[in-house]
Amino acid sequence: MRSDRSHGVLQLAWRCVMPWSIPIVRVLGSEIRIHLTFLILLAWIGIVYYQAGGAAAAVHGILFVSAVFTCVVLHELGHAVAAGRYGIKTPDITLLPIGGLARLERIPENPVQEIVIALAGPAVNVVIAAVLLLLLGGQVDPEALETMETSWTGFLQQLAAINIILVLFNMIPAFPMDGGRVLRAVLALTMGRTTATRIAARIGQALAFGFGFLGLIAGNPILVFVAIFVYLAATAEAETTGMMDAAKRLVVDRAMVTDFEALGPTATIDEAADALLRTTQREFPIVDGGGRLRGMLTRDRMISALRETGGATPVLDAMTEIPTIGSGTRLDRGLKDMQAAQARFIAVTDGDGRLKGYISHENLSELIMLEDADWHGVPARQ
Repeated sequence: MRSDRSHGVLQLAWRCVMPWSIPIVRVLGSEIRIHLTFLILLAWIGIVYYQAGGAAAAVHGILFVSAVFTCVVLHELGHAVAAGRYGIKTPDITLLPIGGLARLERIPENPVQEIVIALAGPAVNVVIAAVLLLLLGGQVDPEALETMETSWTGFLQQLAAINIILVLFNMIPAFPMDGGRVLRAVLALTMGRTTATRIAARIGQALAFGFGFLGLIAGNPILVFVAIFVYLAATAEAETTGMMDAAKRLVVDRAMVTDFEALGPTATIDEAADALLRTTQREFPIVDGGGRLRGMLTRDRMISALRETGGATPVLDAMTEIPTIGSGTRLDRGLKDMQAAQARFIAVTDGDGRLKGYISHENLSELIMLEDADWHGVPARQ
C-alpha cells in the first residue's frame, strides 16, 4: 500500500476517480472520500479471512485493513497540514485499494517548502510506529505480517510493521514517492527544476519496471498494478513540470483556440447537437450579445442533458462555468488557474471582458509539443 500526492495524476485520472468515490467526512478542510473499489477490497479481505479462520478472523481482517488506511489518511493529512502552512489547500483525499490519493491545490516551486511537505507524511507514520512500539514494549515480530493471528498483540504488531514499511517505501528517492520529491527539491537547489524532475522521474520509471518484473515473476497482480501506476505518475510529473517550464516563456494568446463556433444564451441542446455534428468542436462557449462568456457546454454535458431533460433544455442549464484570464497574461498563470479550478478549459478575454478565445488541455499539449520541436509560429493558434 502506498500514499501518493502526484499533482500530475494525475488530473486525467481524477476525472475517472471522483465520480466513483463517496464523501464520508471533512477533516482540516479536506474532504475524505472512499472509492467504491476500496469497499470491494474490504469485502474481499473479509471473505479471505473468513475462509481461513471464521467470523472472528474476518472481523480482524476488515478492522486491520481499515486501520491501515486510517494511517494512510493521517499520512496524507500530514502533507495537507504542512502544505497549509504555505497557503496550499488540499481539497480532498480519496482512499483507493492501492492507498491514499490526496490532491494538493498546487505543488510549491520553492525546494525547501517541497521538502517540508514531502517529509510531513512519512513523519506521521514514524510517530504512529513509535507509539505502537511503546505499547508493545519495543517488540515487533517480523513474521507478524505473514500470519492471520487475531489477538490484539498481533494486530498492533502488524500495524506497526505496516507503518514502518510505509515510511521506507515512501522515502524511496524516485517519483511519485515522497522521497522522489525530496530528491527533486535537493537537486533543484543546484540545477533547474525541470532537469531535477526529469532525473527523479526516470528513477521512478526504472523502479516501476522493477516492480512490474517482480510482480510478473511472483504472479502478484497488485504489484503489477502498482508498477503501472508508479510509471504513469512519474511520467505525468515530468510532463507537467516541463509544461509549466515552457509556459513561463509564453502568453495565453499563443495557446488559445480562436477559430470556434459559439452558442447564444437562448440556444437549446438541440441546436448545440446540430453544431456538434456540423463542426469538429467538442465544446462550445456560451456567449451573450456583448461577447462576454457565460459558460462552456461540453459534449458530455450535452449528451447527459439530452438523456435526462431532452433537446429543448436551454444550454444555460447544462453549461459549466470556467475560469477566465486576461489577454497577454503569462501562460503558466493560466495553467495554475486551471489546476486550482479543476477545469478542462480557461477563457481568454480582452480588456472589456469579451471572449477572445479559450485554452483546452488538448491544444495546450499540442502547443508544448510544437515548442519542444522549436516551432516559431504565429502568436495565437488559428
